[in-house]
Amino acid sequence: MSSVPFTGLKPRVFGHRGAAGLAPENTLPSFALGLALGADVLELDVHASRDGVIVVMHDANLERTTNGAGPLRERSWSELQQLDAGYHFSRDGHDFPYRGHGVRMLSLEELFRAFPQAACNIEIKQEDPPIVEDALRLIRRVGAQGRLMLAAEHDSIMTEIRRHAGDIPSSFAAGEAADFIARLNGLGFDDYHPAGCALQIPARFGTIELVTAESVAAAHRHGLEVHVWTINQRDEMEQLLGLGVDGIMSDLPGLARVTVDHGRDVKRIS
Repeated sequence: MSSVPFTGLKPRVFGHRGAAGLAPENTLPSFALGLALGADVLELDVHASRDGVIVVMHDANLERTTNGAGPLRERSWSELQQLDAGYHFSRDGHDFPYRGHGVRMLSLEELFRAFPQAACNIEIKQEDPPIVEDALRLIRRVGAQGRLMLAAEHDSIMTEIRRHAGDIPSSFAAGEAADFIARLNGLGFDDYHPAGCALQIPARFGTIELVTAESVAAAHRHGLEVHVWTINQRDEMEQLLGLGVDGIMSDLPGLARVTVDHGRDVKRIS
């Protein structure tokens, strides 16, 4: 198992899709704002265009975040570049401050070039056609492998990541996280060897509390960090930090930064 590659003090602040509560998610303005507000790590997602460009995008389809429609993978990169990636962003549902202002979809290579020192948490979303090898080829070509961690929700994608990633660290896929919680709740940890280096999970799944003092302590005993998504309320951030989590993923990284730093100051004084 590789260790988490991110340097600096914990708990870490992850800018979820940049600063998705304040700017169009997974775009250059969003990532720039996330870093300016104090994010330690940029969290992002990738798919691929029809002609194989690795594109920073959460959804498989274009409708929610752009003025386009249909599957992203059916469009060429030049076609995707014509779309307005700020078209639907609004903070209040009435004003659309980025619409028509030239906000474009972003390739992963462009992100690496724009922020050459930024730590990144990259979730590979697309399974068909597979893009893991292409993404890893790009990551190595630009020399970004030392400043990122790979993620995938689907275990099948994570299997491919681990097959090809070498020493590039990864978090847990959904099945691996479920296995960890099941072990915590009775199966036990005999002969347990976690394949990833971080549990990246929501605070709860339905009525099941996933992030508790017990789950955080168990993760730490096995050398794992716990990063919780997507937390946008200060009181919930404070509660999770009190449990000892190692990272907060937030659409509002400035709020998370202030909350994390305040908690650190309180501990120092006490």
